[in-house]
Amino acid sequence: GKTTAMIKLAKEHKSKVIITATTHLGAWQTGFADKHISTDASSLEGSIDDFQGILLVTGILDGDRLNPINEKLLLWLHHYCKKNSIPLLIEADGSRQKPLKAWAEHEPPIPDFVDLVVQVVGLSALKKPIAAESVHRVEIFSKLSGLGIGDTVSSDAVIRVLSHQDGGLKNIPATARRVVLLNQADTQELQSTAHTMTSALLQVYQSVVIASLTEEKIYAVHEPIAGVILAAGESTRFGKPKQLLDWKGQPFVHAVAQTAIRAGLSPIIVVTGSSAEQIEEAISDLDVTIVRNENWQSGQGSSIREGMKAGNQSPTTSGHLPQIQNGNISKNLNPNIGFLVGVGGAIFLLSDQPQVNTAIIHALREKHAEGLYPIVAPMILDRRGNPVLFDRTTFSDLMAIEGDTGGRAIFHKHKVEYLPWHDDTLLLDVDTLEQYQRLIDKEDL
Repeated sequence: GKTTAMIKLAKEHKSKVIITATTHLGAWQTGFADKHISTDASSLEGSIDDFQGILLVTGILDGDRLNPINEKLLLWLHHYCKKNSIPLLIEADGSRQKPLKAWAEHEPPIPDFVDLVVQVVGLSALKKPIAAESVHRVEIFSKLSGLGIGDTVSSDAVIRVLSHQDGGLKNIPATARRVVLLNQADTQELQSTAHTMTSALLQVYQSVVIASLTEEKIYAVHEPIAGVILAAGESTRFGKPKQLLDWKGQPFVHAVAQTAIRAGLSPIIVVTGSSAEQIEEAISDLDVTIVRNENWQSGQGSSIREGMKAGNQSPTTSGHLPQIQNGNISKNLNPNIGFLVGVGGAIFLLSDQPQVNTAIIHALREKHAEGLYPIVAPMILDRRGNPVLFDRTTFSDLMAIEGDTGGRAIFHKHKVEYLPWHDDTLLLDVDTLEQYQRLIDKEDL
């Protein structure tokens, strides 16, 4: 799976790509390259400057295997590729062509300079015994998974191994983006199982790809999605803060934040402005990040920018691994981890729409995972509703919004994927007492 993934990734580029390995490759695996150089020397520049295509650079042949390149050549390739803006793909692990593996003390040999690490997992091993036929380094896998040798491989066991600091997270540089490729999802049953694994894996990885490399299909790309709750407005037409109106015994803003938490959005940022102290007190019991927009009177655009900047200023946005203890993520973490860097998108929620439920948030995330669409919005009775999901590719445009137009200001710049939805309460917001009563009446029906 790893070599196949690299080859397919390399072929996506139309210009020069260099592939190498810090582990052994089989001599039979070289046929994909347009050119193969087997050397321990670093005097390559003159011979590859004018080359276009896929270039494979390995160590010398040893029997039926190609040795890994030495550190001097690896660093030379890194600097050469960086200087010339050439993708450098490195196979840094070997599993003896088994779908699963665990890692010996010297593995995996991941260079410190890499900025993306992809863990490739073969789902064909699920429901099979933990044995040499399907697992490389059986004893270590057994220890990390908590199962005995011969026990059936479960999805939970795979999650435990991938999430362990001596397992899937081992030797990943602190600044590298972490991706899991759940390969061999060749049946609907395996695809369904893979979907159930994503929530737990996204606690430690920044992307989970469900695919079948042999079928050349990507079924979904799951990424953490942030929640930004816009709660800074003055509620001029209503006459008092709408964010504090009662909704089933709790303030509007509290209900919206709880929904975001239950839906698994992370991090969750609440932007306050007018009546900030009261609104912040109303959500003080929740695990959310509060940012105060001192310029709230300029319109919703400023709240969007403040919400985005709140995550961007986090000390952990460089992609550093969170603290891991006994294979588990510490719960005492800054909730801004990875926002703008570590998330795949953001859902913007309005504090005067407490009727928004987890079902629509989950549906928006699933639709986004299917195609990584720039914008995903619900469509109800031929009208666009809220909330709306924005992919990270739109973040720079969101940061440039001015005035009170909100996210719709960038709809003309990006493809919008509309999600048909049945609940017309998503079309309701509260600007007047009559609208508030209509919302309450709708909910009581």
